[in-house]
Amino acid sequence: MGAQESKPQGHSWKVRSKPALKYAFDMIFRIDLMPKKTNMAIKPQTDASRSRLVEQHIQARVAEELKKLHQKESEALKLAHDKLADLAPSDAEEKGPSRYSVGKEIEALSSKLEQRKQVRELPEGVEVARNNVIRCLRENDRKPLVCYDEVEAFKAEVKKLEKEWINRVTA
Repeated sequence: MGAQESKPQGHSWKVRSKPALKYAFDMIFRIDLMPKKTNMAIKPQTDASRSRLVEQHIQARVAEELKKLHQKESEALKLAHDKLADLAPSDAEEKGPSRYSVGKEIEALSSKLEQRKQVRELPEGVEVARNNVIRCLRENDRKPLVCYDEVEAFKAEVKKLEKEWINRVTA
């Protein structure tokens, strides 16, 4: 009884599938999954590891296709919204603006605002006061309350700048 082993050596479970699929899977493994010119010896794969690799490969391909479909869908939706916005002004004269035309106007206004953003040079008084505050805080890094006078001078310069801007806008 003890002379023979309980399990035969070299037996592996094989998944039965249609012949066309079997050849397709074998082709995938030969093309995509085999290592390219490595120094290590190629280990024989079991059917379970092979099927796991096929499953991963299929999932990656499905994810790519879903991404492409999602992109196409969003482009088609944008085109449809644009067409509706173009058609809406003729109908909107009786009812008022549609949400598509309002959305289009909002996009146009936001793009104009982005183009108008400009950084201007600070006036010399504000720049000097700012540099004084920075210098004082660096010198007294453990005692920031020592820089009270510099901070108040900076606030006064900023208030002057704000008043000038308000007078320019309202005039």
